[in-house]
Formats: sequence, C-alpha cells, structure tokens
Amino acid sequence: MDNKLNMDKHTSQRYNAELEALRNRVLTMGGLVERQCRQALEALIKGDTELASSVVRDDYQVNNLEVEICDQCTDILARRQPAASDLRMIVAIIRMVANLERIGDEAAKVARMARKLADTRDRNAYTAEPLHLGEGVLGMLQGALDAFARTDVQAAIEIIARDLEIDREFKSLNRLLISHIMEQPQRVKNILRVNSCARALERIGDHAANLCEEVVYLVRGADVRHLSVDEIQQRYQTRT
Repeated sequence: MDNKLNMDKHTSQRYNAELEALRNRVLTMGGLVERQCRQALEALIKGDTELASSVVRDDYQVNNLEVEICDQCTDILARRQPAASDLRMIVAIIRMVANLERIGDEAAKVARMARKLADTRDRNAYTAEPLHLGEGVLGMLQGALDAFARTDVQAAIEIIARDLEIDREFKSLNRLLISHIMEQPQRVKNILRVNSCARALERIGDHAANLCEEVVYLVRGADVRHLSVDEIQQRYQTRT
C-alpha cells in the first residue's frame, strides 16, 4: 500500500510539474510577443528598419512556439486525461497560444509597414498618430499576461472592458487619417500604410481581450467569448 501511495504521489508531482512547465511556456511565448509589439511600435515611430526586420524574424519563433505548446497539450491530454480545472487549463492554453500567434502576426504587419515608411517624409508627419493607441494596446497585452500569470479574473475583466476604449480610439484615428487623405491625396499611399498599422494595433487589442476571456474560463469555468462586456461584468466581476 505504501509503495502504491508513493507511486501515486510521484506521478502526481510529475503531472503538476508538466502543467507548470506548460504554463511557463505560454508566459515565455507571451513575453516574446509582447517584445515584438513593443519593438514594432518603436520601429514605426523611429523609422528603424533593422529593428523592424528583427520583429519580422521573431515571428517564426512565435509560430514554432505555438506548434510546440499545442503538441505539449495534445501529449498531456493523451497521457494524463485531465479533468475539471486541469482540462480547462489545457483548453484555455490552446486557445491562448492561437491568439498570441495572431498578435505576433499583427506585430509583424506593423514592422513591415514601418520599413516601407522609414525613408519617407510622411513618417514624421503621420506615424506619431498611432503612438497613443499602440501604448494602450501594449498595456492591455501586458495586463492580460499578468492576469494569466496570477489567474486574476478581476484584472482580466477590467482589460476586456478597456478594449472598448481601444476600439473608439481606433475609429477616431481612422477618421483623422481619412481627413488627411482628403486634404493631401498625393500622400494617400503612406497614409494608408499608417492606417494599416493602426488597424493591426486595434486587432492586437482584440486578441489581448481574448486572452483575458480565457482567464475567466480557466478560473470560473465559464465561456464568455460571446458575452458583452456588461454581461461579463454583471456575472463575474466582484463588487467592492
């Protein structure tokens, strides 16, 4: 009996170590994606083509991490047959890494546009305009990763709500850039490039909100992907 208990304990310890390693792998991927976003925005503002190229190269590493983490999840599902909260964690992680990979794709889009804008006079004229939007999105992404690391549902819900502000800011910026096109049609190509950057940043915000929805699912066991912000707040936000 003692041998069986020791074996069960050892198996449980190894299983917990596998789950912790998986969680840490997601945070590593998240850190890489966050760096991609930060560097893409910096490359856009400064016209740094080398930094932009570095962001594009890093996208391959992000793609590889997504595949590796999903393979780890599949392996754990097959060998361990997790249940309850452990199963939720595996499902949440599979969906999270898909969102992280898409964030990496959007960061690479910004970086590619940054390279095209770097040697034009329009870089100084227009690229500062997405800066505030980009900083807001970076804050969302950083907060989403922190909420996952701490399994903090309340922080996750606050970030989901912040996505509405990002959407409003993007629409305002989009209107401003359209007015620039009307006033200076000869610069339409570069203004549209800046608008592509702004749209990519807005999508990063959407994916950061998706990460936070997975935190709610992980902790509360509730799929909130198709609920409004008000519904999520009413059902799952702790009132102080």
